[in-house]
Amino acid sequence: MSMFEDRRYRWRETYLVLFRSSRRPKLKKVQETLSAINKNYQLLNLSADKQGRLESMSLISPDDFAAMDICYVSGAEVLEQAASLAQDLRPAAIEANLEDHLERLVQCDARFDVLHFEQLPDPPEDADEEELLDPSALLLVLGALARLTDGIAVDPQSGTILNEQ
Repeated sequence: MSMFEDRRYRWRETYLVLFRSSRRPKLKKVQETLSAINKNYQLLNLSADKQGRLESMSLISPDDFAAMDICYVSGAEVLEQAASLAQDLRPAAIEANLEDHLERLVQCDARFDVLHFEQLPDPPEDADEEELLDPSALLLVLGALARLTDGIAVDPQSGTILNEQ
């Protein structure tokens, strides 16, 4: 089940963690890593391939009024996207001294799509109140996935590389 099917959540944006498929982590390692970040994270819908590597999962962060679906994608589509992203991100990466990330990016043949969801207010008429969504969980999860895979976290909407330098 995806968070799209949960009426308490609304999709906000999709982020990417691009990496070499040989660095794809085991589901158990991802669970341990994310649980160590925050004991309140709820990990759901866990799916692995026959080798025990992460296929997909959902994460709910009640403290941040957020949830995420994480899905593995690989192949030619990712190679093409990585090359295109490297070209699009070049000016910002050069300005931020992240040229080495561009070189690594074009070698990526796998990615995790991280779909970020906002928990809707209950009752819905409270929607006019101040926004409760906190991006902390998203940033922590992206960072953890990037470290586990030696990958590069990207916000494709803004054209930003999110990895620490």
